Amino acid sequence: MRILIVEDQPDISTLIADRVRRAGYFPDCVRALADVPGALGARDYAVMLLDRRLPDGDGLSIVAAAKRIRPGIRILAVTAARSIEDRVDGLDAGVDDYLTKPFSPEELLARIRASLRRPGGEAAPPVVVGRLAFDLNSESASIGGHPLVVPKRELMLLGALMRRAGRAVTFSTLLEELYGADDPSHIGALKMVAMRLRQRLKDQQADVEIHAPRGIGYLIREAHGP
Repeated sequence: MRILIVEDQPDISTLIADRVRRAGYFPDCVRALADVPGALGARDYAVMLLDRRLPDGDGLSIVAAAKRIRPGIRILAVTAARSIEDRVDGLDAGVDDYLTKPFSPEELLARIRASLRRPGGEAAPPVVVGRLAFDLNSESASIGGHPLVVPKRELMLLGALMRRAGRAVTFSTLLEELYGADDPSHIGALKMVAMRLRQRLKDQQADVEIHAPRGIGYLIREAHGP
């Protein structure tokens, strides 16, 4: 799933791009309003993160055109313009959410996920590995078409792995997503969650395995057989 970041400050743009990439999305960055139409026409973006104070104008001026070019795109204003009037102007212009700087990376990712769950946008296709399917829009899972009911932490871990299926996800990233901080004291709890989820998927014949590359983290992939 691709995300377009419209931000003229390179340090902020790089920070956001790195964070959403670690969350399993594919970011592209532009620094001016003039670059937005071409970017939207070239690739299928699900979300646009839009600064307001750009070198060639107010980011809100591109919202209507962006939605004409890419119907269903979710636009989140990520900006230092933080007054009530600024928020009202943004929502009236058609942005789907408004996040003020400075912001928590965890809140940014939560708002991206929430925007994708709202009706009216283009639904992202589920991620399928073996008999396991993960719905990115509803953050729910199923095995062979039957809903998979798991405790919250297991579902969060499953979502973190399925969004990056086939790729190793570091302990650092998983700790941030499950516990809100890269705190080594939670490593034991994370490993326990992974152990329970691994056994649950095996018991329900999901035909997947949670592999643990030594010293790195976890990845989910289709089971290779007995």
